Amino acid sequence: MDMVQIVGVGLIATLLIVVVKEQKPMFAFVLAAFTGIYLFLFLIGKIDIIIRVLQDLASRSGVPTIYLETILKIIGIAYIAEFGAQIVRDAGQESIASKIEFAGKVLILAMAVPIISVIVETVLNLLPAGS
Repeated sequence: MDMVQIVGVGLIATLLIVVVKEQKPMFAFVLAAFTGIYLFLFLIGKIDIIIRVLQDLASRSGVPTIYLETILKIIGIAYIAEFGAQIVRDAGQESIASKIEFAGKVLILAMAVPIISVIVETVLNLLPAGS
């Protein structure tokens, strides 16, 4: 049922934006931005449930919480960068949207470095000496 509500809000907002865009383009942009924010807030509860399940699985499997937290932060950065870039793109600013996406990628890489280094160290420890 949630998907029906999401599509319904999206269709209504799209219809309103199309009608208003000719006369008040700024209002149409604001309406699009608020619709995106509303839909994001609508999904926060679902995101919280997913995070709790992942935390439970990590604790039961013995995975250090720092790795799960880092991965969740990386996913959060990806979603926020994409969301922000789409809003900026809706305003017609493709160049700025590209910069937001680039910044997101750099931040993701920076957060992933500790995990990558642990993986590389683990692989190196598995290799026989002298290889």
